Amino acid sequence: MKPSGRLVRLSSPATGESWEVPVVYEDSQILALNKPARLLSSPDRYDAKRPNLMRLLHEGIASGRPWAADHGITYLANVHRLDFETTGVFLLAKDRDALVKMANHFGSEVPKKTYLALVMGNPPEDEFTVENRLAPHWFKPGLMAISGQGKRALTDFRVTERFVGCSLVECRPFTGRTHQLRVHLQDCGHSIYGDSAYGGEDLLLSKIKRGYRISPGDKETPLISSLALHAWRLELPHPATGELVAMEAPLPKTLTVALKNLRRFATRA
Repeated sequence: MKPSGRLVRLSSPATGESWEVPVVYEDSQILALNKPARLLSSPDRYDAKRPNLMRLLHEGIASGRPWAADHGITYLANVHRLDFETTGVFLLAKDRDALVKMANHFGSEVPKKTYLALVMGNPPEDEFTVENRLAPHWFKPGLMAISGQGKRALTDFRVTERFVGCSLVECRPFTGRTHQLRVHLQDCGHSIYGDSAYGGEDLLLSKIKRGYRISPGDKETPLISSLALHAWRLELPHPATGELVAMEAPLPKTLTVALKNLRRFATRA
């Protein structure tokens, strides 16, 4: 399903920030957005005042913003969550019945979400599976860790492109644990670029472009400095018809530019 071209315009008077969030799919019961990076999808458990997508959407409905009023949107509830820095398909229900049906489907261990991650290094196999239990980190609040006493977490991975020193990996989680992809990839020795919480470094053009020079006194701007993880595709039965609905979110500009440079300067022989 191609993006609709429609934008949901949101703003936070408290912080002065604003966002233009693209709609990737919409019908009478479903709204799917392409969530931008560095925006919480739901309220923060530690700081309720931080802007988050759900609050901004509800405020837009209550104030009669054109994106809601012109399309008759009076109810929105999120079916899942995305991390603060993760971009991509964010699924919302327009009524309670759709919410219950889609949430039940998300609760089943059926792969429905496909993420793209730019990771450090080259996995030895093109396809591999990780099954490691996850639990809250014992001394780092907000982070997760491998733990035999944790909840079951299962992910399939497939390398789609290999570059010198890094890879583009397709990730299909069967379970929906917090930070599941990030921890599983770190445990494999292939942390996601920009994921400083789990060992990910910045991606620098100077590391991949031969002869790259920077002027004395200048500081290099990384190609990737925030989490290079994108919720690219989502497939699930429609809550009304049962027919399979597929939604795709275009890659964010940062990841598009990074891949363009990798394909030009770091393609493996």
